[in-house]
Amino acid sequence: MPSSCNAGGGELPLMSSVTAWEDRVRHWGRHLFRDRPTPRPGDVILFSNDYLALSRHPRVVGAQQQALAEHGTGMMMSGVFVLDSDPQRRFEEDMADFLQGPAVVACQSGWDANVGLLQALLGPQPEGHPVYVDLLAHASLWAGSNGTGCALHPFVHNDTGHLERLMAQHGPGTVCIDTLYSTTGDVAPLTEIVALCRRHGCALVADESHALGVHGPLGNGLAVELGLHEHIPFRTASLAKAFAGRAGIIACDQRVADWLPFHSLNAIYSSTLLPQDIAGLHAALHVIRTDDVRRKRLWTVTDRLHAALREVGCDTRPSAGPILPLHAGPDANLAEIQHHLDERGILGAAFLPPTTPRNRAIHRLTAHSELTDEQINRVAEACAGIAHLIRPRPQTRRTPKPT
Repeated sequence: MPSSCNAGGGELPLMSSVTAWEDRVRHWGRHLFRDRPTPRPGDVILFSNDYLALSRHPRVVGAQQQALAEHGTGMMMSGVFVLDSDPQRRFEEDMADFLQGPAVVACQSGWDANVGLLQALLGPQPEGHPVYVDLLAHASLWAGSNGTGCALHPFVHNDTGHLERLMAQHGPGTVCIDTLYSTTGDVAPLTEIVALCRRHGCALVADESHALGVHGPLGNGLAVELGLHEHIPFRTASLAKAFAGRAGIIACDQRVADWLPFHSLNAIYSSTLLPQDIAGLHAALHVIRTDDVRRKRLWTVTDRLHAALREVGCDTRPSAGPILPLHAGPDANLAEIQHHLDERGILGAAFLPPTTPRNRAIHRLTAHSELTDEQINRVAEACAGIAHLIRPRPQTRRTPKPT
């Protein structure tokens, strides 16, 4: 029997989804993810989250090379077996100091951090425990809440009024947000959300993935920048952004940090981080803490890029930061925008449903600290040709600049 058919001779639901995807790709005219030109010398790469351009930093690369030479690829084992003498423990201690928190648990990825934390955190909660999730929060925050028996209550993106009404209706629970949103580029109204959580007795899980390295006095995130870190019980992050590595972290209470690795299924049943991962991340942490020039340059080029795009008619609101969304609307517009920019050597990233809401596709440009003024001019010149395709969304909230 063909794998696409069930016992009754009909098509499996999976294959219906596959067929729908194939039809969608055909309507693009060219695959938005695979049929793209290989980057050439001189192309402007704006699809990486390497905000501070650390992926080739000699200190980071050198630390990884040294770790490989000394330890090979390390022990192939679950993270529960990592000893207190392992370099990972020192990295966790230094990250906790960086984040001005009691403790940090290192995880295999940002996805594992959020899913593992929430499933361990929500599992003991009574049936129907309310979980309030921003509609644009990272998918891992949604995935971690699913299957726990809790009641999910989505709230309108960054709408604290809607969130408070839900809290008043359903009672104390857990709130899940990003501090800097990966598609729209705007920040959460963190001060108001922390106040709401304290007033209504809610725990807050704040994903700082895109804020680390970008916001904060040393790049230590929006929570520290606003002086709210002591009022947020759980801060999570993927380090595959400004830290240019492959890991996740959870900042939390020391007792929780001691308990979590032995109760999070994601931690127990995934292999531990490799020596070169930890070495590279530790080196990146040192650079982020000591090299403020990169962060200042990032904000300089960010401001110039926003201004240049506005001048040619591309509205990048609600962002005022290094994530610059070109709101495309339907898939067809997104495909035309990407093809136009690809041909001119300006390589961004496509975001479309289910990552974005229906008919709210985004072509994302991500600034980094090594962008030159000449490259910014090239981006603006290329975007002038697709400005008529941009579908700006009305905004009511301003995005604060970092301190």
